[in-house]
Amino acid sequence: MSLTTPYYLIDKSKLLANMEKVARLRDLSGAKALLALKCFATWSVFDLMRDYMDGTTSSSLNEVRLGHERFGKETHAYSVAYADYEIDEVISHADKIIFNSVSQLDRFGDKASGIVRGLRLNPGISSSTFDLADPARPFSRLGEWDVKQVEPVMDRISGFMIHNNCENGDFDLFDRMLGTIEEKFAPLLKKAEWVSLGGGIHFTGETYPLEKFAERLKRFSGEYGVQVYLEPGEASITKSTTLEVTVLDTLNNGKDLAIVDSSIEAHMLDLLIYRENAKLLPNTGPHRTMVCGKSCLAGDIFGEFNFEAPLKVGDRISIQDAAGYTMVKKNWFNGVKMPAIAIRELDGSIRTVREFTYADYEESLS
Repeated sequence: MSLTTPYYLIDKSKLLANMEKVARLRDLSGAKALLALKCFATWSVFDLMRDYMDGTTSSSLNEVRLGHERFGKETHAYSVAYADYEIDEVISHADKIIFNSVSQLDRFGDKASGIVRGLRLNPGISSSTFDLADPARPFSRLGEWDVKQVEPVMDRISGFMIHNNCENGDFDLFDRMLGTIEEKFAPLLKKAEWVSLGGGIHFTGETYPLEKFAERLKRFSGEYGVQVYLEPGEASITKSTTLEVTVLDTLNNGKDLAIVDSSIEAHMLDLLIYRENAKLLPNTGPHRTMVCGKSCLAGDIFGEFNFEAPLKVGDRISIQDAAGYTMVKKNWFNGVKMPAIAIRELDGSIRTVREFTYADYEESLS
């Protein structure tokens, strides 16, 4: 393969391993699984994923259209707020629409009367340890929290979406929070036909107790007589993808530094937002080096890692776990070359599905 770095490489065999866990959970629990397009929307692998999932969920008009046209199956529409000019098109692509507030339901509910309608609830608790991503943060705009405000509109909706997990690999924490949700919203849950428990639950992790999770979901479903939905984003694609980069320069300014042909600001923005390091394997050896992006941002740093030998110009590095919130957030900061997207098929062959050119950069502006 002669593809020039940088590029995202999606490994279908690793993606398949996640999909098989999703399918097992569906079988054991009766829950349905919707791919969260806000995390991963690379539709070139939807042909594999649609065999193991029930559809997609979205956060915008563009996402709901992509889910409808490229994935098919069930298509759930959600947005923090819909605009007048987009609501008709949103409805045309959706099987189910979830409003963020009673006021949005009042405004657009009649237009959406031909499809299933729901409402987002905010239980006031979450697993997030980072304020920026905490849906239960003070003064949160994400969903309704007062049972008394929701009860009068139950004749116009049939279910709820409750998203309060964030990178939660702790089943006991999930269980406790679901118990709190049941205590707070029981009067509403008993009148519902379906409940989406959102995403952020790391149930495809190697040590996650999948059977206990399935039993808890099945018990919740039976208690309230609801169809349970999950919206796995990261859980669907974790560890399936790498960002392939090449060392362009090395220097020492008190530490050994290596500059690569990529950028966290442009290609792995969540590392910058959440102040996290990239993941490299095996990350062993005596030569510790700071791997840096090529943009002009001073803090464009993937992290410090250990290597068996000193890095030199032309060396290749594979940044691990680079699927979630990367391709959907990539941008043209500094005009840095946009990574191509490639897929390693189940037979081991690699094909390029998209390369980006100067024309793409130019046309993204005006």
